Amino acid sequence: MMSSSPDPRNAASGAIERAATELATAMRGKVSVNQRLARYTSFRVGGPAAILVEPEDDADLERMGTVISGLGIETLVLGRGTNVLIADGGFPGVVIRIGRGFEWIRESGRSEVEAGGGLPLPVVANWAAKRSLTGMEFAVAIPATVGGAVRMNAGAHGSSLSEVLRTARVYRLNAGLAEVLSVDGLGMSYRQTVLGPADVVCSARFHLSPGSKEEISARMEHHRKHRSTTQPSDAPNAGSMFKNPEGRSAGALIEEAGMKGHRVGGAEVSLKHANFFLAHAGATAQDVYDLMAHVQSEVLARFEVLLIPEVRIIGAFDTTAGLITAA
Repeated sequence: MMSSSPDPRNAASGAIERAATELATAMRGKVSVNQRLARYTSFRVGGPAAILVEPEDDADLERMGTVISGLGIETLVLGRGTNVLIADGGFPGVVIRIGRGFEWIRESGRSEVEAGGGLPLPVVANWAAKRSLTGMEFAVAIPATVGGAVRMNAGAHGSSLSEVLRTARVYRLNAGLAEVLSVDGLGMSYRQTVLGPADVVCSARFHLSPGSKEEISARMEHHRKHRSTTQPSDAPNAGSMFKNPEGRSAGALIEEAGMKGHRVGGAEVSLKHANFFLAHAGATAQDVYDLMAHVQSEVLARFEVLLIPEVRIIGAFDTTAGLITAA
């Protein structure tokens, strides 16, 4: 009698069901199944996570690593979801959003600040300002968690996190251990690090400098006003879509290519800032993806400059439009 091969989809489904059950039993934090991710991203688009986990502490991370490491399940660490585009089909594995146990901040030495990976980055900037510590002013309007900012080496106004970061404590789910990594160990460069999908930034330590509280507050207010006057807020978006090429401005190139206001479905290139794409009511993640591909193609054809996405592209998209995601 001829035997049939097992359906890999059934095997994957079985692994997900087993993981969900074991995680719910082992962890203190919340575990959800088929949780739509649009509510957790600034674009407000994207399908469900097979499993959404919100670990409360290091012990939860250790338990989670034990459960998923042997099951071959994909992982995705998600902060405030401000730098991602998640496919309409969602994510087929475990999405990790660290919980309130990682939202803390404290002094850790002279002019040093340590903060949990789940704390919003602007909170760190404001906390430092109140203590007359300078160096974090650029971060006051960056809508990211500390962990997400470390992962992407977030930056603004000519500064980036790597300039003030001393170390980051990273839990590696696949290895089941925590490591303290320096800027070099993180491989920080323009808007990227070497952190993998199963690496969770638990905390970060920043080295700042004493400064004038009045001057620090003035710089922060300038950065806030700059954001409000130059960046759109009338529809969901994910901030800068493309990295700035060496010596060039991605927004200026997109504008000069005549792409301001261009639409694909419900996605539109902002009229206020060309490197911001808006997801209007009814927009899909695929609309945004296709718009990115079209804009990238137009800029390449006109200026021979390849714009590389700054946002992370997560999940399975129809790639017919031909978006190039790496140089």
